[in-house]
Amino acid sequence: MTDTTDTTDTTEPLRLGGMALRNGLLVHGPGHWAVAVRRSDGTIGVASGAKPRLPGPVQRLPGARGVVRLSEAMAVIPLAKRGLPEARLPWQDRRVVVAAGIAMAGNALLRRRAHGLPGELLRAGVSLVPSVIALGGGDLAAYHGVEHKAIAAYEQGEGDARDVPKEHDRCGSHLMAPLLAASIVGTALLRRRVPEPGPLGQAAVSLGAVGVAVEVFAWTERNSDTALAAALRLPGHELQRVLGTREPTDAQLDVGRAALAEIVRAEAG
Repeated sequence: MTDTTDTTDTTEPLRLGGMALRNGLLVHGPGHWAVAVRRSDGTIGVASGAKPRLPGPVQRLPGARGVVRLSEAMAVIPLAKRGLPEARLPWQDRRVVVAAGIAMAGNALLRRRAHGLPGELLRAGVSLVPSVIALGGGDLAAYHGVEHKAIAAYEQGEGDARDVPKEHDRCGSHLMAPLLAASIVGTALLRRRVPEPGPLGQAAVSLGAVGVAVEVFAWTERNSDTALAAALRLPGHELQRVLGTREPTDAQLDVGRAALAEIVRAEAG
């Protein structure tokens, strides 16, 4: 789940983002992170800490601010792993590591051989393979459902996360469609000026596409009642429904409740 805003108003529910783990849930708020996992002995372990923030005016620049927020969210991951070593990250699986290596090699080959819209679509499909493998085995998809249900129940003031849909409007899956579109347009514009762009140009396009995708993501949330926002969210909702999430068990929901309780406690100081 992606959080690209900075909300610190204590009269409102905390603005939360999160990431599903193989055995639990990582949640981050405006100033802190919290993680809860199901240990091998059946107990629930929790940990929390301060969230790193990147200072400077770039946080207010459209396009750049989203990249900064995502970078801050990624910086939380090693802190959570150090705070609770039992946490198993989504890619901590041999099959996922192998698939990621193959996907990188495949994308490098496609970048040289396939151009235009077909090439971008092929590269996007290849890039999704490690995620599909990660979600297809173990409890990752179920804990992704826990993430959505627990955070939505908290934000909506619902009594039980069990009754909340497993799809969420702020899931990172909603970045996929605008990210792909921005990447295709950016690559096309770059190739009009540089027929054979190097790694630096390609990296600049990728970074710019992320910035555009996050701005579109934030716009859909600010204008959630519009038909355009619903259309932009449709691919992400389908990804969540079909592949990204699975209905969790009560035991898995208990881990989500522990993570939410810990982030609320940490943010309260």
